[in-house]
Amino acid sequence: MLARLLRNNFDREVVSLNVTRSQWAMIAVVSRAPGATQRTIAEALEMSEASAGRLIDRLCAEGLLERRDRADDRRARAVYLTPAAEPLLEKLASIARASEQRMFKGFSDEDLAALGNYLDRIYDNVSRG
Repeated sequence: MLARLLRNNFDREVVSLNVTRSQWAMIAVVSRAPGATQRTIAEALEMSEASAGRLIDRLCAEGLLERRDRADDRRARAVYLTPAAEPLLEKLASIARASEQRMFKGFSDEDLAALGNYLDRIYDNVSRG
């Protein structure tokens, strides 16, 4: 529920940037993993390769992403942000920082460290299945 609320709040914050949730998520993934393949990006976004490919195509057409040939694999193409994406990425990061500050308002550094520890423990418990 918290993740959904955070995504919805972020969506409302970025509406003025004319970017959808899937677009800002794609841009964020590519910014963290420049040169990733469509398959890797699709896995990170938990979507099909075909859906990721269509979204990449759309963002390439808008001049925000570009595909480049890979020297190590002629079949795969690497995806990168273009310089035109940088201002949008900076605005998204600024909105994310403000959202994070609002979310953790009133928490001490010790509180945040404890929360991180608790979440790590929950993750470990769940990932062991």
